Amino acid sequence: MSYRIGVDVGGTFTDLMLFDEDSGHYWRHKTPSTPHDPSVAVLQGITAICAQGGVNPASIAQIMHGTTVATNVILEGKGARVGLVTTKGFKQILHLARSQTPGPLAGWMIMIKPEPPATLADTREAYERMSAHGAVVHELDEAQAKAVLRELIDSGIESLTISLINSFANASHEKRLKAIAQGLAPYLPLTISSEVLPEFREYERTLTATMNAYVKPRVRHYIANLDSQLKGKGVNASLHILRSDAGLMTAATTEENPVYTLMSGPSGGVAGALHIAIRAGHPNILTFDMGGTSTDVALCKGEPTIARETVLGYFPVKAPSVDVRSVGAGGGSIAHVPALTKALRVGPQSAGADPGPACYARGGAEPTVTDANVVCGYLPPQLLGGAMQLDVAPAKAAVQKIADAIGLSLEDAAEGILKIVNENMFGALRLVSVQKGYDPREFALMAFGGAGPLHGNALAELMGSYPVIVPPAPGLLCAMGDLSADFRDEFARTYIRTVDQIDHAEMADFLKELGDEAQAMLVAEQIPPERQEIRYSVDMRYYRQGYEIPIDVSPDEFQANGSVALAQRFNQTHERMYGFQLDSAVEVVNLRAVGIGRVTKIALPEAEPGSADPSVMHYGEQPIYRNGEWIAAQLYDRTKLKAGMQVEGPAIITELDSTTVVLPHHTATVDRYFNLLINRA
Repeated sequence: MSYRIGVDVGGTFTDLMLFDEDSGHYWRHKTPSTPHDPSVAVLQGITAICAQGGVNPASIAQIMHGTTVATNVILEGKGARVGLVTTKGFKQILHLARSQTPGPLAGWMIMIKPEPPATLADTREAYERMSAHGAVVHELDEAQAKAVLRELIDSGIESLTISLINSFANASHEKRLKAIAQGLAPYLPLTISSEVLPEFREYERTLTATMNAYVKPRVRHYIANLDSQLKGKGVNASLHILRSDAGLMTAATTEENPVYTLMSGPSGGVAGALHIAIRAGHPNILTFDMGGTSTDVALCKGEPTIARETVLGYFPVKAPSVDVRSVGAGGGSIAHVPALTKALRVGPQSAGADPGPACYARGGAEPTVTDANVVCGYLPPQLLGGAMQLDVAPAKAAVQKIADAIGLSLEDAAEGILKIVNENMFGALRLVSVQKGYDPREFALMAFGGAGPLHGNALAELMGSYPVIVPPAPGLLCAMGDLSADFRDEFARTYIRTVDQIDHAEMADFLKELGDEAQAMLVAEQIPPERQEIRYSVDMRYYRQGYEIPIDVSPDEFQANGSVALAQRFNQTHERMYGFQLDSAVEVVNLRAVGIGRVTKIALPEAEPGSADPSVMHYGEQPIYRNGEWIAAQLYDRTKLKAGMQVEGPAIITELDSTTVVLPHHTATVDRYFNLLINRA
């Protein structure tokens, strides 16, 4: 028997899914996260889910793990002390950065510029220089380089970055410095920019490489510790980590390039949502993943939208990632009324897993979104099967603080909390749709996460995005996404030419070289030929603009249609995104090949639709507070709903890991894959 486990570590819960590749059976498990050491919850969850499935841990072949370790290191500012070696004259590269500042015209006056991951005191210059075309301008002074490296190492740095000017065109000096550094301190984590990001733009390349070095020791320790403890429990499975672009990479690659995992956690949900949506016949979706701490949203048109840059705090890290926007809005988000404005706010502070919302009766006393849902009746006090009891009295006491602060009734204050958090999430959904030139009414809304189905219908009303798709076990979809993710890696090189200057044979050769690198990666991962795919794209922009747009291309198409067709496609894409075209030359900037290795996907249950009557699954009635009045909502047991059944709103559909709200004038239909499809009645 061959088993795989998908593991997703969230801020509140750690979700796991065990999959038997031979029979297609799967098991699900949810356990509280352990923020002090995420591996504790992972190991506890693996032990529990193997016991649940009667599986010997030694039978597990692969573990697919979505992790937020690197993200948390950056957000908490708890990374390594990084040393940086750059070209003479460029010591301040991280401090000069870019000229953009947050806010309006006077944004620069109030901006508190963050300290970059490598300080000036830990930055040194190497005597060398390459031209932008890769020609040696000044040879590397090895004696001087060895001296500055020794100085940095002796100063006590914990990680080292080497980022030389124009190394994207010729990396020989970086590689020589790497060899010297390894000779001096073979134990020291080391990053060179040409291996992490072999593309032009010196600040972004240096920042990305330095960020990689900043998180590398913590990520390396976490993976080594997790792998060691797994083996101690008899689990000899190969460990794979989910990349930010929803692909998989080996643990060894992650230890070297952890910067590729900055959006690992959210990308698992996107992968799982897309797998479900395509089977349901809705390839164009807006994903809405609402958990206990935050909400992640993304737009997909048959596949994830990949961004070339990930922004964490103030830092634009140039690493491919699913274009996910996150807001501090979750079930545990705390409502508060600032003394100065007296205006109700929700989040980004969260009650988290410990102590959690007040209704959990674990010592939490702050009013949260979950407490507001309890007060308004959307969360029944006793969830299905009695698996979890919610204490109404502490929830009311917590929300009463808000009611007293703003002079509203208890119920109106609770509804106000829900409306504000919905507006916060609505804003994030607009960023990935309207701001990108897409009409959200042309997309379905995939609601998942522990709290997503609670708010999905309300968000659809704001967005006009129908149907709302609520998959089976929505609270565990990220873990299923980890299991559904394919192996993936990118290979790129800078190639700056206007389309009329392109040497077609040369560009075709470069694309082939990148494709060969992607092919070698897939072979190394032991992906069978029939499961291998290589895609190509070209980053393009108007001549001398500062931002580029990726345009898909194939070598055969390029040979047949040339660069003119590329320019036309770029113009069309630019007009869709920004509403206009320019009468200007079009320029190629980067060439890219992506290697994809397909994995066996989970075959979810399927049934032919039957009776539309859900009355046999009805088990009670629950009053809910909506628009200033109490109305009766019917309660349904989702585990007993059959394909084809229709539930008229207002209704509450309960299951072990989530609760779905169907609002008045809406209908939820169970499709053949047991998804709930909510549409206007």
